[in-house]
Amino acid sequence: MAATASRGISIKKSSEAEKIFNFSPERLKAPFALRCAAISIDYILLLAFPVGWLTLARLLGDTGSASIGTTVWLLGLLLFFANFLILPRSRGQTIGKMLTGLTIVNVDGTKVKIDGLVRRNILGYFLTVMTLGIGFLIAAFNSTGRSLHDFVAGTVVIRGRKILR
Repeated sequence: MAATASRGISIKKSSEAEKIFNFSPERLKAPFALRCAAISIDYILLLAFPVGWLTLARLLGDTGSASIGTTVWLLGLLLFFANFLILPRSRGQTIGKMLTGLTIVNVDGTKVKIDGLVRRNILGYFLTVMTLGIGFLIAAFNSTGRSLHDFVAGTVVIRGRKILR
């Protein structure tokens, strides 16, 4: 964990995996405003490809209706998977979380596996959208700082840059 996250946590290394004792999500929970900033950065990046493509098409003289081609959709999809599944699996962070100093971990403080990330970032975000954002606002009002997608996946977002390997 980062310097702010390492107080009061002891780590025992064994041959099979590292274990965290006395992990408390309540003490390390990410502030709601930072979570909002992180998700905003992530979605700005996702929207940059199609918006940039349409802007570039207009600037280069496309007088007809500019459309988003298959290549741009493919690049956007690859960015989505890289940012919401691959980076969090390897680092515990999306690009937005890297810039804001937040990390996704399991509720016991261990690294999130790919199935947990799929539940969190695909199913959980879908449920949050279906509740018109109320699933995300839950984080502002509960003591653990967990949103609906965190409850679905058994994760928590903490303030700290380093996770256990």
